[in-house]
Amino acid sequence: MRELTISSIINAYRFDELSADDKALLRAAMDATQRSYSPYSHFAVGAAALLDDGTVVTGSNQENAAYPSGLCAERTTLFYANSSYPDQPVRTLAIAARTEDDFIDSPIPPCGACRQVILETEKRYGDPIRILLYGREEIYEIRGISGLLPLSFEASAMNTKR
Repeated sequence: MRELTISSIINAYRFDELSADDKALLRAAMDATQRSYSPYSHFAVGAAALLDDGTVVTGSNQENAAYPSGLCAERTTLFYANSSYPDQPVRTLAIAARTEDDFIDSPIPPCGACRQVILETEKRYGDPIRILLYGREEIYEIRGISGLLPLSFEASAMNTKR
């Protein structure tokens, strides 16, 4: 047996340490939480994607009483960006979440399905997507989905000989 160690580099910032562009993108994600439809979880999530040409696309989580029928903010945002701007790679994806009272203190990472969609979007354009996760106490910066999904499933896995 051998043991493998997998590590990720995540930079943690205070909001006031961010660039003006990053603050604006996070504010767009925070604003998107207001358009969330989350009557069941009462947990509103917003996302904002900065495209290569400077366009910002936003989305929010959309719930359904049949829970699997809803969609997360990250996937709503990326699917809209990929279908509306198919020639524009996503450079940065900002994510913010709030309860009914306020934004959460610590950043939350994307769910597994969203991580897989981020991976596929990176593969589509051939570039990593920088991810900003908002929390009132700190913001995490991850320089590509491999920092959150180190053992990822890719199409190439289906082409290997067994």
